[in-house]
Amino acid sequence: MDPVRRGPNAGSPRGVLERLHHMSATSTINDPVASKAFLRLAAVGDQFERYANPHAVRIAAIADGIAKLLHMAAEDCRSLRVAALLHDLGETTMERDYIWRPEALTEEERIDLARHPVIGEQEASRAGASRAAQLLVRWHHEWWNGCGYPDALRGEEIPLAARTGAKTDHRVGGDRVRSAGRKSVSVARPPACQNRGAVATGWSTQR
Repeated sequence: MDPVRRGPNAGSPRGVLERLHHMSATSTINDPVASKAFLRLAAVGDQFERYANPHAVRIAAIADGIAKLLHMAAEDCRSLRVAALLHDLGETTMERDYIWRPEALTEEERIDLARHPVIGEQEASRAGASRAAQLLVRWHHEWWNGCGYPDALRGEEIPLAARTGAKTDHRVGGDRVRSAGRKSVSVARPPACQNRGAVATGWSTQR
């Protein structure tokens, strides 16, 4: 049985997600119930990822500020805020213990982890997020040079809101304070990208 789709355990992150999905299932993005559910989902994700300090809320606040400086439409700003809160939802849903393991991922684990943006998109839908926010969750690991995932979008194929969220997550990630032993993980790149040096992500600035 696929661990992502097993029956929920009430005490597990998956079980908490199931209850929060039920809480927000009939709400809209402007509904206080939905907003509360998104914040609680973000907190569950931070706890699962073992961040020492709140992460998703910080990403949402910074990305929202950037979006306003870029004069994005109000609806795009709302979608970006929700997507920032939910961007780790796929990893939380998958509940893989290699997320915290200090050793490098195996090839099989890297391929498995590459599923998390799509799973996050699906879980964001279940949580009642708008379609725009769902797609921003899906595309938060796309890279400007086309070496991202899951869709290998390139350049301006990646919506500005997705680039803003990804860039914010990457830059804030450089200052992350995580629990002891927690290291960042990455997934396998397409063959054409394996031997590249610096890669571009978000805008055209070098990573």
